[in-house]
Amino acid sequence: MKKIAILTSGGDAPGMNACIRACVRTALNKGLEVYGVDRGYKGLVEDDLFEMDSKSVCDIIQRGGTILKTARCLEFQQPETREIAANNLKKRGIEGLVVIGGDGSFTGAKALSDQCGINVVGIPGTIDNDLAYTDYTLGFDTAVNTVLWAINALRDTMTSHDRVSLIKVMGRRCGDIALYSGICGGAEYILVPEIPYDLQKVAQTIKENRENGKTASVIILAEGAGNENEIKTIISLISGSDVKITTLGHLQRGGSPTMADRMLAAKFGSRAIYLLIEGKTNRVVGIKGQNVIDLDITEALSQKKEIDKELYRMAAELC
Repeated sequence: MKKIAILTSGGDAPGMNACIRACVRTALNKGLEVYGVDRGYKGLVEDDLFEMDSKSVCDIIQRGGTILKTARCLEFQQPETREIAANNLKKRGIEGLVVIGGDGSFTGAKALSDQCGINVVGIPGTIDNDLAYTDYTLGFDTAVNTVLWAINALRDTMTSHDRVSLIKVMGRRCGDIALYSGICGGAEYILVPEIPYDLQKVAQTIKENRENGKTASVIILAEGAGNENEIKTIISLISGSDVKITTLGHLQRGGSPTMADRMLAAKFGSRAIYLLIEGKTNRVVGIKGQNVIDLDITEALSQKKEIDKELYRMAAELC
């Protein structure tokens, strides 16, 4: 293998730039030519590729987002569109492709490999931490730390006004951002989509706490775990508390990556390039414990993500 390309796809995540850097510099040190793909699969279809050198990734390790950018490309689901994308790689002699993204990005990579014979390796880049085969995805740690900053700031003002702060966080169908940030931020209540909760009981507990002198609380609400306005109404009516909603939104996707995410980026990027050099395809990298792993994309995507119920139980005891 002499030439590879790199793209970022799906939602951006802190650490993507650090991972691009790791891929580029590892590949260059192994004598490969490296191309960047602008705007993910959309750029691949539109032939928006450019050659990268060591200078291309200078001063990006600390930056959030992705210098390669990302965009939706629904048409990539069509075989004829994937054929166009593959031909854009082949005409340059590019044999390998690194895809940094989530499950949808991996599905596209597998289809490109199966249909068109492109060697692909996926790197899990998503703040949601919703891929079951890996303990952590790139960007998750930074997103949780961003939420922690918000919890600390909001608790100050909620305590000053004797209010309840209802903080909605991202995660799609996965409650990990809520669970980890809730535990580390000392939230009184953590609501996630994977585990049913009794909102009436939550509201009644807040009321009892107010009567006993605890007048401020923090509730972390995961995306997909309920409507924040309905939750606010019920808690306000039952507890008598003044509830303020804060939706953190895309704030969680930005910011300089933490040490943990930069280290993951380096490890993931290096392993991905070595897999391509070895001629392996349809692989994804991840981490289990302290060990970087790789496995088949199909196997990885078939694994069902489940929330850590023991961690959730512990969280309830710490509230």
